[in-house]
Amino acid sequence: MPNEHVKQKIETMFPAAADVPAAADFSPNGGLYEGGLLYLVDGQVKRWSGASETVLSPVCVTKNGETARRPMGPAAMLSTEAALDAMRAAVKAYDRGRGAWPRMKICDRLRCLKTFADKMAAAREESVRLLMWEICKTRPDAEKEFDRTVAYVLDTIEAVKELDRANSRFQEEAGILAQIRRAPLGVVLCMGPFNYPLNETFTTLIPALIMGNTVIAKFPRFGMLCQAPLLHAFAEAFPPGVVNVINGDGRATVGPMIESGEVHALAFIGTSRVANILKKQHPMPNRLRCILGLEAKNPAIVLNDADLDLTVNECLTGSLSFNGQRCTALKLLFVQRKAAEAFVERFAAAVDALPFGMPWEKGVKLTPLPEIDKAKTLQGFVDDALAKGAKIRNAHGALTNRTFYFPPVVYAVQAGMRLYTEEQFGPVAPVAVFDRVDEIVEFISASNYGQQASVFGRDPGVVGPLVDVLANQVCRVNLNAQCQRGPDIYPFAGRKDSAEGTLSVSDALRCFSIRTMAATPDNAANKAVVRAILDARSSNFLNTDYLF
Repeated sequence: MPNEHVKQKIETMFPAAADVPAAADFSPNGGLYEGGLLYLVDGQVKRWSGASETVLSPVCVTKNGETARRPMGPAAMLSTEAALDAMRAAVKAYDRGRGAWPRMKICDRLRCLKTFADKMAAAREESVRLLMWEICKTRPDAEKEFDRTVAYVLDTIEAVKELDRANSRFQEEAGILAQIRRAPLGVVLCMGPFNYPLNETFTTLIPALIMGNTVIAKFPRFGMLCQAPLLHAFAEAFPPGVVNVINGDGRATVGPMIESGEVHALAFIGTSRVANILKKQHPMPNRLRCILGLEAKNPAIVLNDADLDLTVNECLTGSLSFNGQRCTALKLLFVQRKAAEAFVERFAAAVDALPFGMPWEKGVKLTPLPEIDKAKTLQGFVDDALAKGAKIRNAHGALTNRTFYFPPVVYAVQAGMRLYTEEQFGPVAPVAVFDRVDEIVEFISASNYGQQASVFGRDPGVVGPLVDVLANQVCRVNLNAQCQRGPDIYPFAGRKDSAEGTLSVSDALRCFSIRTMAATPDNAANKAVVRAILDARSSNFLNTDYLF
């Protein structure tokens, strides 16, 4: 039975409008935020005067006796023609590789990136408040996302210096003298997810830019406001058309851009269903490079000899950090039978102890959910499992108030239940029981997904062979730790329907460029021509300068 105090707190968790602290509000005077009407095309920050939609915060407030999602302000729903204007600006700036940006020396591009990073830092507080209100990230998590994004820009600058140093020399092989560098792909469309609208978008946008591509960035439906404070920084740091930022319905904006055939690379983080639709819209699919981050059903595998204190803590944060709304979240907890009951009891108690509330409240771990009717969707997963024999093992599991859903620990989940194979992407913690390790291997082999797995155990004779099998099915095996993306220097990839391409600070630079070489027969006459080019510095591609 739920604790009556907790139940009452959930029922009364949303504030009155007058009680929202000014230090946390996205609008100093409690009014609407107008930044969502701004967009960036061809170096100009413009204000959209056409169709718009009102952004509704997951935070409900009580005003005049009614409790409802608080309106944050209008967001531009750009027309197809406006989106194509952004695409044409990017095409013009690239100019089939003849534009100033793709031909620019890397050191000059880096200066633009550094200028942007400096200007971005000034928008921290505004962006953090928008993240709190629009997707309900706690203040510490919103600050972490913003700071991590700035750090990512700076880390990418250092990574490209290392890459440039390695490419600054000439090679000679079989009578051919060559210099091999990386050249841009062309026009890149970057689309990030709602759960990390800033950071995940920038992990593709920044490397695409630094390698000489021009970019159109479309932010997600939830989380579209956080880019507004950065538009002037983009406009001031980069040449016109190099960065273009739009909002709007994907069918009206994204589809027509891809159908034009002018997009050379698609960086998309979302679902495989949408990714497949987008890829099929390109008239020349072999010309479209795709860098995709998609779904996952990352399992935790808890062996009988696991350290339960450590395991419970890692599974708690791994499955429910930011309400479980992460592709890297633990989506299904497999526990070996001898440890199952003790694990579930301790894990359920730990979940029930998680503090919940508004994103600006100190110490809060669980917050409201941004997606429309998400609580109802999650309950559908749970109801399916309950109808097939599972139970909710924590007292507060599935307690709901409008946009808030307290995570249920559902036990024992098994094959045939939706929670066993489908990604819930939210605060539901399913636990399954297994006897033999072969059962886990079969589950992962049959899964449509292959991003990561976590293994909790201490017997090297069991853990070692399991790592060997998992390494051929997923792209990261975490030993006695939750699944996670960082540090950003490490590769982030996936098999099957979980990803296409590899992202990390250095891998992303390679994803958004292609190895290209200038070569000549190694003789005196050709060496003289090359030397003359180097001495005159008449080519930005052929040069032996490198960045310190």
